[in-house]
Amino acid sequence: MKTAFQLPEYDRNIRLVVHEGHRFQYMSHLAQPEYFTLISIDCFAGRSLETKRNLYQQMVKSLGEIGIPADHILIHLRESALENWGIRGGQAACDVDLGFKVNV
Repeated sequence: MKTAFQLPEYDRNIRLVVHEGHRFQYMSHLAQPEYFTLISIDCFAGRSLETKRNLYQQMVKSLGEIGIPADHILIHLRESALENWGIRGGQAACDVDLGFKVNV
């Protein structure tokens, strides 16, 4: 994500939620359903389709390196306009110098 979205090292908040198999319904056709991986990313709106495609491919490649099959990965971007984020002491993100470009 850092590479595709051109984010600085400090600008990520990551939450990992692992569900026991009986607490998560997954697609039954998967060869290894225990490896199903759902990735939800909340981010500022503005990235190009090319950037998003690069992100998806990089994530699938990285997860493949640890044994997660490509067809077991679902990535969902939830984009919000800058004015819909309150950051750095309650300021609208559109009023703050983020230190990186969103329109990549």
